[in-house]
Amino acid sequence: MKKSQHRQEDFTPEQFDELAALVETWITIPDVAEAMEVIVTRVHSWVDEGAVLAFRDPSDGVRRIPAVLTADGRLLDPLHGTVSVLRDSGFTDLEAAIWLLTPDDSLPGRPIDLLHAGRKTEVRRRAQAMAW
Repeated sequence: MKKSQHRQEDFTPEQFDELAALVETWITIPDVAEAMEVIVTRVHSWVDEGAVLAFRDPSDGVRRIPAVLTADGRLLDPLHGTVSVLRDSGFTDLEAAIWLLTPDDSLPGRPIDLLHAGRKTEVRRRAQAMAW
């Protein structure tokens, strides 16, 4: 499967609104590049590779990244492997982001919070189980 098939640029405004309701703070790709002292195209490559997820806001066309996918001005390290597992399980990037940001009482909390806490194995195990 081509990388571009994982990204979902053609979601509806309602689908974007569902994600936006879960995102506390957005950051733009140029802001990430500036914070990490890299060129913007490098951040675009990271998005293509699944190291971070970005979404084009249908209201203004600007691609944004949920800030919670970063930590201390850097990309959240365990995110890349987790996104790979979710993509392999058939999730679009939008579905993956919604899953990562939605509270799950059985965890407890949101999968993204567990990634921040260093519990990537548990999150990835859940992601793999959803494929079956």
